[in-house]
Amino acid sequence: MTKVRAHLRRLRDWGLRPLRMRLPDSGTAAYTDASHQQSLAVAQSEHAEADQVFVDSISEPLGDDA
Repeated sequence: MTKVRAHLRRLRDWGLRPLRMRLPDSGTAAYTDASHQQSLAVAQSEHAEADQVFVDSISEPLGDDA
């Protein structure tokens, strides 16, 4: 059994399973442009105020040591 297979077996024994995720490259200009357009759309939405209240309610304030 290879090291990888042994590691995966231990994870499964612990009740875990491998997960593969595909994430966009946040360093590209296309990503920056798309995220900016999305944030503008959210900020200009008729629900912007309620959305911000929700975000604030689930966020922890940063302390002085953050």
